[in-house]
Amino acid sequence: MPATTRTTLRRGLAAAAALPLLIGALASCGYGSDTKNDEKKVAAEGKKLSADTVRLGYFPNLTHATALIGVQDGLIQKELGGTTLKPQTFNAGPSEIEALNGGSLDIGFIGPSPSINAYVKSKGSNLRIISGSASGGVKLVVNPDKIKTLDDLKGKRIATPQKGNTQDVALLNWIAEKGWKVDPESGKGDVSVVRTDNKVTPDAFKSGSIDGAWVPEPTASKLVSQGGKVLLDETSLWPDKKFVITNIIVSQKFLTEHPDVVEAVLTGTVKTNAWINANPDKAKASANAALKSLGGKALDAKVIDPAWPSIAITNDPLAATLKTQSEWAVKAQLIKQPELSGIYDLKLLNKVLKAAGEPEVSDAGLGVK
Repeated sequence: MPATTRTTLRRGLAAAAALPLLIGALASCGYGSDTKNDEKKVAAEGKKLSADTVRLGYFPNLTHATALIGVQDGLIQKELGGTTLKPQTFNAGPSEIEALNGGSLDIGFIGPSPSINAYVKSKGSNLRIISGSASGGVKLVVNPDKIKTLDDLKGKRIATPQKGNTQDVALLNWIAEKGWKVDPESGKGDVSVVRTDNKVTPDAFKSGSIDGAWVPEPTASKLVSQGGKVLLDETSLWPDKKFVITNIIVSQKFLTEHPDVVEAVLTGTVKTNAWINANPDKAKASANAALKSLGGKALDAKVIDPAWPSIAITNDPLAATLKTQSEWAVKAQLIKQPELSGIYDLKLLNKVLKAAGEPEVSDAGLGVK
């Protein structure tokens, strides 16, 4: 099957991948169970690599569809041979980073913010971003009775998941480009930016306490199912309609000691992404089945079907967009300028892509020297 660096899930679901303040707390990033061991394991067969096991973390969200499908269908384990894959699910970036820092996790799927936050706080010593995973899946959904056009946002109450997260920063940047003023700390101004957990946003929207929300999937489609209207898809604001929502990170210690295992995992994710692209309907069913098996609930068709086209699965980490997101946060005076040099190490990914006949991807000048 062909491997692609930019494959679109024509029917894929994006949950939030947050970009919180580098100096602030991180909010829950997912829908699903608390941190837990995944009970579904695929048998390790064949030659063992340099490690007996590799511990892989991800969220029970379809922004993490590569992990959901790659683990459930055995595509990652197949590349590991006799090295055992031990999956573990999380529903928040901080707990996954804590596991990585504490040595109980080796590789993880995670949003850009926790990656940046952990990298900066550790002064570049605890992790590397080694691949992309997902792009897009963020929309501005409004009450059509109150908001007809984008100009109507002035004076309205618009929710974002958390102060300084990816969607919050994007909304503040969009507001600034309109020439409107909002205090980034309080959210008060020409538009009232209301920081609301994604799990609460649908109720707030239904009750009328907010007029709209700049949110990721599946929250956006849940609002649409309640009568909301998509007024803007954030992908339209980005070059080539792509921006990072999920990356793959690795412990620097594990990368140094077991590069063969990391390469095998990346080979598995690249092949999983190719399968997702070639089989979008089967991929949707597989990912939804994985969500159910992880102790959560399968997503209703009225939510997953309209949300599915919003997410693009990609091997490319879209490093330039992560850099832009951090610059927007700095411009909004939410963070100080972060030092991100060395946050990427894409050597193994580019090796895997070359073997698959795919072009290399860029670290936007933020790679290991």
